[in-house]
Amino acid sequence: MSWSVLFSLNNSLTSSLHRSLTLKSTNYSVSPTACLNVDVRTPDSNQNPSLHEKRSSEIIADEKKFIVGTYARAPVVLSSGKGCKLYDVEGREYLDLTSGIAVNALGHGDSDWVRSVTQQADVLAHVSNVYYSIPQVELAKRLVTGSFADRVFFCNSGTEANEAAIKFSRKFQRFSHPNEKNPPMEFIAFSNCFHGRTMGALALTSKEHYRTPFEPVMPGVTFVEYGNTQATVELIKSGKIAAVFVEPIQGEGGIYSATKEFLQSLRTACDDAGCLLVFDEVQCGLGRTGYLWAHEAYSVYPDIMTLAKPLAGGLPIGAVLVTEKVASAISYGDHGSTFAGNPLVCSAGIAVLDKISNPSFLSGVREKGQYFKDLLVEKLGTNGHVKEIRGFGLIIGIELDVPASPLVDACQQAGLLILTAGKGNVVRIVPPLIISKQEVDQAVEILKNCLPVLDQVAG
Repeated sequence: MSWSVLFSLNNSLTSSLHRSLTLKSTNYSVSPTACLNVDVRTPDSNQNPSLHEKRSSEIIADEKKFIVGTYARAPVVLSSGKGCKLYDVEGREYLDLTSGIAVNALGHGDSDWVRSVTQQADVLAHVSNVYYSIPQVELAKRLVTGSFADRVFFCNSGTEANEAAIKFSRKFQRFSHPNEKNPPMEFIAFSNCFHGRTMGALALTSKEHYRTPFEPVMPGVTFVEYGNTQATVELIKSGKIAAVFVEPIQGEGGIYSATKEFLQSLRTACDDAGCLLVFDEVQCGLGRTGYLWAHEAYSVYPDIMTLAKPLAGGLPIGAVLVTEKVASAISYGDHGSTFAGNPLVCSAGIAVLDKISNPSFLSGVREKGQYFKDLLVEKLGTNGHVKEIRGFGLIIGIELDVPASPLVDACQQAGLLILTAGKGNVVRIVPPLIISKQEVDQAVEILKNCLPVLDQVAG
């Protein structure tokens, strides 16, 4: 399916979640004419002064001293943000195309989100799942109303959501085959996939360098080439597969999209074999593509969908959406979490979902995503290092013929924050969904002006 077809598909979201939203455009003064020009602004007066008593170098030194070294961080200490802007402790301004890795869908400091979180924190933040709480039930209602699902399980992250999906899939198979000693317990995942870093989700993640240091991981996972319908269907027909895990659009893997034909073939084969189809929309779901759920563009629906990143606008949350046939296999005590679905994060989730689910908001994402991609093709497409520009909505990848890190570093120096993906040669663009066209213009100009740094890499 071509991107032009995808962008022209009609949104199928029900009208029950409509809510008005006004998008504001903001002009930036970062000069697009020089790659190493960073605008330095005075931090907002309402910032906590204690945050600025130390300079970046001191904070970075303290981090290296006190925090386990699991992250190769960029040398930037961020202290505040508003909209699509971020500021470091020295007051430098950055245009954010990372959204905290596709988390801050409404940008930084959205007024409705802030109001919802502060009001709820003043009333009740956490009670555990020993008791009922109103925001959890209300958020679940909204998720069910706006999706294929009948029920929701809440957790705290994307990897936790996929862990729950693993457990639910195996429990479903035992429930569906009560008289079989060895019901289907294995899984299919795909090349370039990423499902998380905890042991079950890690076993479903294809990159060996993530898995190897922690082996043995959960057995019973077969990786198939992403998009290889024949091999996948044949494996499903073996009768050993509990569930197929697939990202409709791979984020970490390099911004690759499935085709409708591939996903439909999986759906049909799973139905025929009695195994479950799990869509991991942790990164590509909840408006990122310009559809509330990425799979809506394909008109193919899963048995289970995992969500996380943008759902609470920056607070930790995960969710597993399931059909009634899956939910009927789950009993009290089969799974749980102390923090999951607490009133604070669910109030944040309601604020996020109510805004993003508005059809005018989603159509705006589609429009801006197409504009962004077209502009990238126009301004960058003729550069010899650019192999392909691909994407869907506001999840866009620029594949290069050299490592992308030097470009990421140069853009950072110029006041633009971007990410890498794939094998390190893909620039990943996942800005706040509220980004304006003026900010898109600004970002593309910086990218274009910083591209010459790649000549040094090639040389």
